[in-house]
Amino acid sequence: MRLVIARCSVDYVGRLTAHLPLATRLLMVKADGSVLVHSDGGSYKPLNWMSPPCALTTSPAEGPAAEAGAVETWRVVSAKTDDVLVVAVHEVLSDTTVDLGVDPGLVKDGVEAHLQRLLAEQIEHLGTGHVLVRREYPTAIGPVDILCRDAGGLSVAVEIKRRGDIDGVEQLTRYLELLNRDPLLAPVTGVFAAQEIKPQARVLAADRGIRCVVLDYDAMRGVDDPTTRLF
Repeated sequence: MRLVIARCSVDYVGRLTAHLPLATRLLMVKADGSVLVHSDGGSYKPLNWMSPPCALTTSPAEGPAAEAGAVETWRVVSAKTDDVLVVAVHEVLSDTTVDLGVDPGLVKDGVEAHLQRLLAEQIEHLGTGHVLVRREYPTAIGPVDILCRDAGGLSVAVEIKRRGDIDGVEQLTRYLELLNRDPLLAPVTGVFAAQEIKPQARVLAADRGIRCVVLDYDAMRGVDDPTTRLF
């Protein structure tokens, strides 16, 4: 991972247009190819970013950027769309590269682990005709919670969360991008399954063609019968 603290301005051009004026920010370049722009606020969320697959090139600043005081230009181009992230670097305060090694992956809490097991046993919650292929299906960027096939025999990747938010949709998106490169699996569709799914996550999932499924944990483990509820 490369971490650069620099005075920079950032422009995003493509499906949307956004501009970040000159300020000191953290530029993060991950081994998976993603480039993220962070400020010293806003919690964990970047101000702007480009998800893989994408290509980063750097060059000396030219034209208006150079005239404005930039010394270097970062150009990050998406491999799937016309989106481009352009970072005009005016001053580098710190530039560090660290090899983080292989990450062991997220250790799921009890509820998520139980939800995965229960859904694998009750795969019909995803729809009639679904058949389980494997839990914890391995990929180069971590295991997919569940891989199954739908009634038509097409591959379906399932990401399971207790509370579904945008990060979970982003995680599933990365899995789908990778799985769809495998000719033995493609085309692979996605299902985002959780006990509760935030509205923003639903919107993002719909935009990316990912289906959302709400899981009733108590009903799935047999401690509650939804047919006996008044509401």
